Amino acid sequence: MRIRTWRKRTTDAIKEFIYAGAENSQADVLIVEIGGTTGDIESQPFLEAIRQISLEVGKNNCLFIHVTLVPYLPWSGEHKTKPTQHSVKNLLAMGISPDIIVARADQPLGAGIKTKISLHCNVKPDCVIENLTAQCLYEVPLVLQQKGLDRVAARELGLDLPEPDLAEWKQMLAKIKAREKQVSIAIVGKYVGLHDAYLSIVEGLNHAGFDTGTKVNIRWLDSEDVTERNVRELLNQVNAIIVPYGFGHRGIEGKIITCRYARENKIPFLGICLGLQVAVIEFARNVAAIRDASSGEFDWVSDNLVINTMPEQVGVTQKGGTMRLGAYPCKIQPGTLLHSLYGTDEIKERHRHRYEVNNHYRGLLTENGLCICGTSPDGRLVEAVELPQNIHPFYIGVQFHPEFLSRPNRPHPLFVGLVRAALKEGVQ
Repeated sequence: MRIRTWRKRTTDAIKEFIYAGAENSQADVLIVEIGGTTGDIESQPFLEAIRQISLEVGKNNCLFIHVTLVPYLPWSGEHKTKPTQHSVKNLLAMGISPDIIVARADQPLGAGIKTKISLHCNVKPDCVIENLTAQCLYEVPLVLQQKGLDRVAARELGLDLPEPDLAEWKQMLAKIKAREKQVSIAIVGKYVGLHDAYLSIVEGLNHAGFDTGTKVNIRWLDSEDVTERNVRELLNQVNAIIVPYGFGHRGIEGKIITCRYARENKIPFLGICLGLQVAVIEFARNVAAIRDASSGEFDWVSDNLVINTMPEQVGVTQKGGTMRLGAYPCKIQPGTLLHSLYGTDEIKERHRHRYEVNNHYRGLLTENGLCICGTSPDGRLVEAVELPQNIHPFYIGVQFHPEFLSRPNRPHPLFVGLVRAALKEGVQ
């Protein structure tokens, strides 16, 4: 009984979230992606939720598109449809009948394979859409449109839609394929063993590369491996450096050493979230002569916590979901590099943190040359810092997460600025 009650509550919560997305966006069509594999226990509440939604909104207002792999066996020269059939069988057992099957394949599907999938999975022949592996991810929308996915989906939903205008997307794809320049950018973090931990940053750099005609090569460095002795050897071949977000004390000193190397050697640098904080600590220690400068997140001994808990976070014992989360406005100081990149006096960026620059040290930091170029509208919270361009060509730290607002056709100005600065250091 308890299990059933828990599942019911979970399913209801998922449905409420989906309905809220439709209501808040006022979209004509809401696309809901359910990840995972049909047989996984983790997917069951989500699949049950969309099954119920299909009944509540009516079949004519709901379309199930199932993406499945059709493996190719090179030694026999044939595709295998059994995985697709079993996947659909699992969905049918849950009360979901796919309307369209998007068949992922490395080799073109013959007419016989499509017919077989159509027959055994109970979908119309033209509702089996081939999705071949593409050289570039951003080719996929054009490939699916050429295969008729948009036309079939509109027909099944009873929608009369005009031909899509894909000119901007095609132009972007042409720029991607025409890239001739290259730069090497190091990401120095504690989670580099799993590259997906920084996927949004990598994509933000790629988006900037599309805009500047540049292929961005990522150099992954574990901050725990960076020392005073080897930092030059590790970083002397890169054109720019990013120190990304993170939590805890592990690898902190390596990040601080990285910040110093970038600052002293005038290598373009971008610090994100914790990256800003370690950049401030490094500056405080080595420029402002606060030798024991540290952060309250990982140091309980230092008398000089230049990074400390935000006032509203003091006394918070429940750590889950209690950080400063979401989009907040930021005022940008005119005449700064940050202002020239954004081209505006105020921005709104997404945040996820509970520590900030300690205002007690702001005066000392600025007296020694650190520019506080972005703050909250009331001026209390430091949102961004930089070094003046007469001291360093590009050295910026931001408390927010610019990677979350970058898009392939609208790259974030911070990543564009970093790549352009890197180009001046690298191959043009």
